[in-house]
Amino acid sequence: MNIALASDHAGFEMKEMIARFLTGRGVDFADLGSRAGESVDYVDYAAAAAEAVLAGTCDRAILVCGTGIGMAMAANKFPGIRATVCWTPATAEMARRHNNSNCLTLGGRILDNQTALEIVRVWLETPFDGGRHERRLAKIAEIEKKSCGC
Repeated sequence: MNIALASDHAGFEMKEMIARFLTGRGVDFADLGSRAGESVDYVDYAAAAAEAVLAGTCDRAILVCGTGIGMAMAANKFPGIRATVCWTPATAEMARRHNNSNCLTLGGRILDNQTALEIVRVWLETPFDGGRHERRLAKIAEIEKKSCGC
């Protein structure tokens, strides 16, 4: 598995912590920024990560901003991205099991480090259940297709 990892300035410290966590677990990742000391727009980093997933250079993405909300909103503008804001390990599990989330967004100003790492662990390890959930994801894909003309 290869993860696109990105943050804005509010999520930078948490992104760096997640990078160390992924390295320790032997998970490959592409650090798409931001860099220390930069004040940046989260939209640019969400877009870079979403494009990496859609191009197939990364399997999934983990994005961090102040709350996780802005990153999710921006990433979800890309057809095929299923970005989910997760604030607990339980929401991370359900995001994978029922929604086949391919983009996790976290709040660097909301979550403590231990909770954030547990959310990442659960999100990485939880499989998609498939079954009835595939039908629902197909409906989302149909809405995307209609709304963007793709």
